[in-house]
Amino acid sequence: MKILITTDQYVPAINGVVTSIVNLQNGLQKLGHEVRILTLSGNRKSSYKDGVIYIGSTGVGKIYPNARLAFSVDEEYIQELVNWYPDIIHSQCEFSTFFMAQQIAKEVDVPIIHTYHTLYEDYTHYFSPNKKWGKKMVAIFTKQVLSHSECVIAPTDKVRSLLVDYGVKQQIQVVPTGIDLERFKIQLDDIEKERLRSKLGIPSNDRVLIYVGRLAKEKNLEEILLFFSQLNRQNITLLIVGDGPHRAALEERVIDLGISKHVIFTGMICSQEVSSYYQLGDLFVSASNSETQGLTYIEALANGIPALCRKDQCLENVIVDGVNGWEYQSFEQFREKLDDILEKEGLQKRLSKNAREIVKGNCSSNEFAKRVEQIYQTTINHHH
Repeated sequence: MKILITTDQYVPAINGVVTSIVNLQNGLQKLGHEVRILTLSGNRKSSYKDGVIYIGSTGVGKIYPNARLAFSVDEEYIQELVNWYPDIIHSQCEFSTFFMAQQIAKEVDVPIIHTYHTLYEDYTHYFSPNKKWGKKMVAIFTKQVLSHSECVIAPTDKVRSLLVDYGVKQQIQVVPTGIDLERFKIQLDDIEKERLRSKLGIPSNDRVLIYVGRLAKEKNLEEILLFFSQLNRQNITLLIVGDGPHRAALEERVIDLGISKHVIFTGMICSQEVSSYYQLGDLFVSASNSETQGLTYIEALANGIPALCRKDQCLENVIVDGVNGWEYQSFEQFREKLDDILEKEGLQKRLSKNAREIVKGNCSSNEFAKRVEQIYQTTINHHH
């Protein structure tokens, strides 16, 4: 099968959408399919390399940090994809490359399926001064865009329910994104862990709470910082792995809370090294309610790190209370479960074992690709 994946973001960008696309691409290629990527260039020049077409684009960071738009399309590259004649187009973003996907689909008469990755109503602070108006605009826009697809993939029931509320009429299939489990099989030994802890400045006797992800307002890291400041525990470090537009504000908040000696910002870490950083953690923490699935939660569990996260519908069947971590709804619950995990003998070891086993059984990128492959075949059959 010839599969064209269209996306406004692709490597070297590091985020959940790109991780999902790369895992799908690799899984489909292992199944014997021919996959090409249509994405936006980091500058105004279009190019082609190793099965990836980059369309020249312009930065529009005032709308959303690191966002890019293509205001014109290099028809030579689009025609090359038309001549390649894909069997199906799988769109991953709702903006520039979606409209290119429409153009190609119309010319070669193939279906578009679309994965809805982003809860834009949680991002209205970037583009709308009025949250209520912003959410209404998101609903109208989403329904309009998805009307041009024949099937929609939602990573979780949370996303499916939201799309139904928006009035989306297309068939919606729930397919959780899988992760490349091979990346997390290599375990650091004690010497390697101590070397990395020393490099980061983590005291040798400290327990480590770890957050991995983008530092953006919608991730609600202020809550984690506030809760951390109220723990009144000794020998504990909060390790924040990642970067983003909200970092400076978070660093200021750390100073205001008087916890600078106990909070470490690593900045951006390349994907090949992230597993090593997860393994420094005793507990993964997050307060975000803006996730469609939360791949970093799954990656933490794959590394055997139990999770303590704010309760959210996207975490159903991901975090199982008392099995591989807990969800909390208040500071009191957060502190109680953190104390249990760090203090109760044998509990962290049991949670860690369960975390790995659950991810291994439910979240592999190979199974993810097989499920998407079935949707492709069904959609193609219905289209013709």
